[in-house]
Amino acid sequence: MRPGGQPNLQQLMKQAQKMQQQIADAQAELAEAEVTGTAGGGLVTATLSGTGEVLSIKIDPKAVDADDVETLEDLVVAALHNATEAVRALTEEKMGPVSGGMGGLGLPGF
Repeated sequence: MRPGGQPNLQQLMKQAQKMQQQIADAQAELAEAEVTGTAGGGLVTATLSGTGEVLSIKIDPKAVDADDVETLEDLVVAALHNATEAVRALTEEKMGPVSGGMGGLGLPGF
């Protein structure tokens, strides 16, 4: 801070540029990451990208029962939920340190 409580704009710009690069790096890492979620002891596995895109669903033949489709549907939903939670945790891990630093800019609301 400069005398009179005014922030040093050059310093703020440098901090903002550094944070922008950190965010871009974290986003690139997330885009390349893959996470999996499972249900039914591994009978159903969902693979998502770090950005949350569903990449694949694997179903063990043991989970397929023509007389009980509802259980298989529940397992697919559970596997997707599990994988989505893993994406959320990964996003928090990668983006948390970057977004947590926004308060360091001295800007209100960040």
